[in-house]
Amino acid sequence: MITDKKTGIIYKEWKAASADAVFLLVHGLGAHTGRWIFLADFFLKRNISSYAIELRGFGETKGLKGHIDSFKTYLNDIAGLREIIAKENKGKKIFLIGESVGGLISFLTASVLPDFFAGLISISPAFASKLKATPLAYFKTLAPLIYNPKKQFPIPFDSKMCTRDTEYQRTMNSDLREHRLATSRFIFELIKAQLSCNIFSKIVDVPVLFLLSGNDKLVIPEATRRVFNRLRAKDKKIIEYPRMYHALSIDLDKEKVFNDILDWVEKRI
Repeated sequence: MITDKKTGIIYKEWKAASADAVFLLVHGLGAHTGRWIFLADFFLKRNISSYAIELRGFGETKGLKGHIDSFKTYLNDIAGLREIIAKENKGKKIFLIGESVGGLISFLTASVLPDFFAGLISISPAFASKLKATPLAYFKTLAPLIYNPKKQFPIPFDSKMCTRDTEYQRTMNSDLREHRLATSRFIFELIKAQLSCNIFSKIVDVPVLFLLSGNDKLVIPEATRRVFNRLRAKDKKIIEYPRMYHALSIDLDKEKVFNDILDWVEKRI
């Protein structure tokens, strides 16, 4: 892991000797940079470098688990890592890839920083949650915004909802970097980001690839299709994997997903 002394950004890198392109990877809620190992290794063998950011509140970052004061911090951190990538890979195209909540954050980033990236790849983006919650549960979660916005709440999902790979389920369950917590403020920022996508979907103008799980236990694929249909970008593509679970990058048959990404990226380098 690398910590940038200037910004405090924590990230992991997989660097090719002379990369054809570079990925900036953004993980989801409860995850960490280590989740990207399969994707990053696959593309490193194909001469594409990857830099994975550790979102504040998750993984090996310091501070309260599952907390952020504003999603703008994430956008600023991604912009900061993008600057580092550009300096180390002069003239190379940079593609932004996010999974789940990372896919949502990446979508927002591409909407406000369209000139920063050669393309956006959103994997199972969390535009709408499938996790059931009553109005009372939402009230209890958001009420602390007034008096204790850092109050933590457990998020009801587990490794079996993310991947069909039983071996990787065990890896997730034993990894201390994994957690299922989010603060009242984080949840508020997440809901606000999801609602804003209705506006930003008409702004995004970079090449876009959406990758959907056909058996998603965590997010609603129909919400992704609605965002896709509203996209202003002329260069856009959506692919669905009928049998796969939410976290496509760590699920069985992930190599199929990686090959589809490779085919899409190679046409835009």
